[in-house]
Amino acid sequence: MNDGSRDAAFFDAGPGPLALRAEAADDLPVLSALVQDAVLTVGDIRFDRKSRALALLVSRFRWEDVPESPDEDRPYERVRSLLVIRDVLGIRSDGIDQSDRDTVLSLLALAWTPAEDGAGTLVLTFAGDGALAVECECLSVDLRDVNRPHRAVSGRMPRHDV
Repeated sequence: MNDGSRDAAFFDAGPGPLALRAEAADDLPVLSALVQDAVLTVGDIRFDRKSRALALLVSRFRWEDVPESPDEDRPYERVRSLLVIRDVLGIRSDGIDQSDRDTVLSLLALAWTPAEDGAGTLVLTFAGDGALAVECECLSVDLRDVNRPHRAVSGRMPRHDV
């Protein structure tokens, strides 16, 4: 805690909500890692044609908190977050039944394939072979936590067979 007698230090800031943007291919792996194992329903996906934005309201596992949780004897946490993709030209879906808005999806990864003049395709890969291919004028992806973290219902860290 900073009592005013010294400059603030990094550890004085506490774990606040994330607000990150990817505008270059090198930025995307960070966002992809942070949304790995995020869960949502098909109904939590919205595309606004007028603003050319695709928004996903996800419950993401707080991977950034994993190193501290056991040390501080705290449970693993999730947090509701908005993943917003801007400058969207079109969306293709594969393996996702868009008519069943209650279907639960688990987001595994984000991957960018560049095209000409900064355009490209952002692929959102979901567990169970589902995917969204988002054609974009440029890479512009925001991730923002929108509420306070809460205990992960399972109480466990997600695990994957390799």
